[in-house]
Amino acid sequence: MKRPDPTETLTLSGLVKGIPHGVAPFPLSGIAEKGWNLLREDMPLPLAVLKASALDHNERWMSAFLGLTGARIAPHGKTTMSPELFRRQLDHGAWAMTVATPQQIEVCRAQGISRVVLANQLIGRQAIRYVLDLLEDDEPFDFYCLVDSLEGVALLTEAVRTRNLKQPLNLLLEGGMTGGRTGCRDLETALRVAERVAQAGPDLRLRGVEGFEGLVAGGTAETQEKTVRDFLDFLVRIAAHCADRDLFAEGPVILSAGGSAFYDLVVERFASALPDRETLLLTRSGCYLSHDTAMYARFFARLAERTPLPAELKASGLKPALEVWAYVQSRPEKGKAILTMGKRDVSYDADLPQPQAWHRPICSAKPLPLSPGHVVTGLNDQHAYMNLPLDSPLAVGDMVCFGISHPCTTFDKWRVIPLIDDDYSIIGAVHTYF
Repeated sequence: MKRPDPTETLTLSGLVKGIPHGVAPFPLSGIAEKGWNLLREDMPLPLAVLKASALDHNERWMSAFLGLTGARIAPHGKTTMSPELFRRQLDHGAWAMTVATPQQIEVCRAQGISRVVLANQLIGRQAIRYVLDLLEDDEPFDFYCLVDSLEGVALLTEAVRTRNLKQPLNLLLEGGMTGGRTGCRDLETALRVAERVAQAGPDLRLRGVEGFEGLVAGGTAETQEKTVRDFLDFLVRIAAHCADRDLFAEGPVILSAGGSAFYDLVVERFASALPDRETLLLTRSGCYLSHDTAMYARFFARLAERTPLPAELKASGLKPALEVWAYVQSRPEKGKAILTMGKRDVSYDADLPQPQAWHRPICSAKPLPLSPGHVVTGLNDQHAYMNLPLDSPLAVGDMVCFGISHPCTTFDKWRVIPLIDDDYSIIGAVHTYF
């Protein structure tokens, strides 16, 4: 089914945050033709931008990592909710897109994406009806969701009973950890759920085992990693017992975990999990594409320490692609600046924004680095508070570049994010569905 290209149908104007005021409406696909440049102040600030060269680098890095491990990736689309970035990831070999909600499924289907993993339980009349309607359609749709209870299996079994599905509803048995989120907490429960799926009939198929290790928190890095390894061992035990009891449907057994922090441990443990059964190792990192300058930068540094990567991969690493720019609008006290960026513009749930560079439009040819003494101390809805060293060069009207922590909650604050080249010229844009 041919669907309209969103870059042709989405119209931009000054009503959209980040687009210059007073311009005549134009399609998203036409933004590069404007000849705008961030450093020339062609765009209003605050502004979130994506560096195209960093996106390209991160795709190449992840492709090389996956090539070494034999794993596949189904990137978590909730990170960006951007069809243009989904397409980029699929064009670079992603096996599927992962989502968390029915609305996110619909965004994928509107873009013609034919394989989707719902990393969640399929629950509620509206959501179940929507997915089963898609599976009744003649258009191929390879869909996977999670199950962790007998009640959940019963709801799905009853729902498919009166339907004429052309594609089965593929299920991944979810293992969980005590005090965590969803997922079976023990082997006995997991096997009862798996057996019930196997008995449900051809429209429900148990295709693998899944878990999410990314919620591990607290303690030292070594403690966290031991907890992750123990959890992965638990998932492997579930999968081995299911295989021994012949509970999996035909086809490769999918073993899936891997947020954006521990995917190296995931593929290492799953690689030899079921030696007598064909497996598909599926990681689901979503933040690798944009990366960041704080939380995931720390996670990656630890990954590089513990994982025997080739020298070139270890050295090159992932690069932060997502930046947010703001103006210095006030210097009300010595050692303090107030900037035109706040909670409506940038993530703050993991770390506050990280000042990276500054630019004075009438003087500087390119952004200059900021010293470590420049520190954001707080955010209001539309203001940032930043402490400055006494020798700070910043003055009212200067532009400041911030790195971010936890890309998910910066992406969700922007409907449109320009793509920039290394000279900060606008060469395209992506849009989001939040």
